[in-house]
Amino acid sequence: MLQILLTLAIFLILVIPMGNYMYHIATKQKTFADPVFNRVDNCIFKICRIERQGMNWKQYALNLIMANAVMIFVGYLILRLQGLLMGNPNGIGGMEASLSFNTIISFMTNTNLQHYSGESGLSYLSQMLVIIFMMFTSAASGYAACMAFCRGLAGKGKDLGNFYEDMVRITTRILIPFAFLVALLLISQGTPQTLQANQTVQTIEGKLQDIAMGPVAALESIKHLGTNGGGFFGANSSTPFENPTIISDIAELISMMILPGACVVTFGKMIHDRKGKKEKKERLPMIGRQGRVIFGAMSVIFMIGLTLCFFSEQAGNPALEQAGLSQDMGSMEGKEVRFGIAQSALFTTVTTSFTTGTVNNMHDTLTPLGGMVPLLHMMLNCVFGGKGVGLMNMIMYAILAVFLCGLMIGRTPEYLGKKIEGKEMKLVALVLIVHPLLILGFSALAVSTTAGLAGITNPGFHGLSQVLYEYSSSAANNGSGFEGLADNTVFWNVTAGLAMFFGRYLAIIAQLAIAGSLFAKKRVNETIGTLRTDNVIFTVILVFVVYIFAALTFFPALALGPIAEHLTLWF
Repeated sequence: MLQILLTLAIFLILVIPMGNYMYHIATKQKTFADPVFNRVDNCIFKICRIERQGMNWKQYALNLIMANAVMIFVGYLILRLQGLLMGNPNGIGGMEASLSFNTIISFMTNTNLQHYSGESGLSYLSQMLVIIFMMFTSAASGYAACMAFCRGLAGKGKDLGNFYEDMVRITTRILIPFAFLVALLLISQGTPQTLQANQTVQTIEGKLQDIAMGPVAALESIKHLGTNGGGFFGANSSTPFENPTIISDIAELISMMILPGACVVTFGKMIHDRKGKKEKKERLPMIGRQGRVIFGAMSVIFMIGLTLCFFSEQAGNPALEQAGLSQDMGSMEGKEVRFGIAQSALFTTVTTSFTTGTVNNMHDTLTPLGGMVPLLHMMLNCVFGGKGVGLMNMIMYAILAVFLCGLMIGRTPEYLGKKIEGKEMKLVALVLIVHPLLILGFSALAVSTTAGLAGITNPGFHGLSQVLYEYSSSAANNGSGFEGLADNTVFWNVTAGLAMFFGRYLAIIAQLAIAGSLFAKKRVNETIGTLRTDNVIFTVILVFVVYIFAALTFFPALALGPIAEHLTLWF
């Protein structure tokens, strides 16, 4: 418990200064690092011939998609041809077509779902030019979209910014320097960073074993900082080479949490900063009232999930108890002894709340309710989230809450001083409906076709949970898995790839459209009848709206999966 409290305390201490730093980058204000990074950025702009002209939401979305499309094409070719290219000391062949499609979509959409084992499926060149490269660019694309979204809601300036400028500044000023520092910390704890081929060693039993090597620390640092997920090894962050010690475990947890949390702080500052000079009677707050509401709602949902996951795992498995196996330590199946219940439950909740997808324990072996927490948080997709996704999705719920409350009091709903009308509500409905449609639609397809059923290794309730988890992870761009599916087939590669693609880009386009629409509207004056969205009451309303929407959408599926499995196990 002290480890959990310590990790959360470090997060709360670091998130505000990081949010302040991101706010200065998003608004192009002066920072301590400008003398160095201005030169680097200007050099990149000059070489790439980037004209830093402002864009409206359509231009911003189009350039984001086109840039991502080019990287998808190049990355796909590298994966297919890796057997013929350099940087392949272990002689790994080219990746199969459907798996290449799934992999390239996965890493470009910041999902990092892996239907392959990294140490045996990719060459070092592919790990660096495709996987690590896209961990930077996909995260930068997401954070750039989030910054443009915040500018639209703040309504300050003439446009939403320039996509390429935002992407470069986020990469050079946030992702690269902080990833470098995290990588050094991981190396100090024992994580490998080398281009040597795999080594064959003799074990203490006298047998030979191949030890996978490679640029592990470089991948591990950005996979957590960019909320990417995936892993250099198939066992992910449960293997000692990726996550050697409790110090590295806490470092990876903080890396996952810091930037998504900082996005909320940045949002609060940007909304506060839109006031005119005459209206600013106090200095810029640490987070701002609107930011506190969003941060508070996310924190409540996160803590509820963490508490449920921890105590479910601590309660153990009654079936094993009846078989005479002590459960005093809790359900330790699939967990590393060096992490235990506390760090495993925290890592599980963080990686699916902040949509990272890395794991330090086998989620397939979680207790039914313990496994329902990461599943539910991916279905919600608004509990902090990664690369700004959680913030943008929670704003969708905030607009929905304002609309519902406006109907009850008979007033035109307003949010952040802008009227919410039919156009915005249609786009909000699209964002909120597409996500469950992808999860439930593809899950229904999987359990009703021969190709889908062939991948399910566990019959009954747990088998359905595996399917729901696969598509929830894909649609939420999370990337973690129950890992009980035989998912490296054409059916699972293609359907999961489509869920990742539409889950990423449909939401971003619609959210930028909402930001563009609100940006163009004039602010309306607050009256006595205006619903306040900056107090505790609205925080409570927001939490209830999120849970009610989830219950109406996902409860039948959850009832047939983890809930039914829990009732069968305990009663």
